[in-house]
Amino acid sequence: MLNLIFLQAEGAAQQQGSQWTFWIMMILIFVVFYFFMIRPQTKKQKELQKQRESMKKGDKVVTAGGIYGEIKEVQETTFIITIAKDVTIKVSKDSVFADVADVQNAAQEEKK
Repeated sequence: MLNLIFLQAEGAAQQQGSQWTFWIMMILIFVVFYFFMIRPQTKKQKELQKQRESMKKGDKVVTAGGIYGEIKEVQETTFIITIAKDVTIKVSKDSVFADVADVQNAAQEEKK
């Protein structure tokens, strides 16, 4: 009878220990995901947003669809972009990704 009580107490202690191990592993996995996936992505998004906010009239840009042009007018949520002589398009600020010069510099660095 006494052995049965000791065995039950030992089993309960092991089960509680495995629960702590489970929670420690879950927290560790979350920390790894945060530092290797979530944090770099948010930094990249902030940098991209800062770049979009700094764009002004006359800047050369590339849209998400691959259209090259020059900013003719900056509005609150959109750009008016000139893509050819007397051809303008209205584009959401979210779809303008990079300065043409930056894209060309990045392509040249990749070739090296």
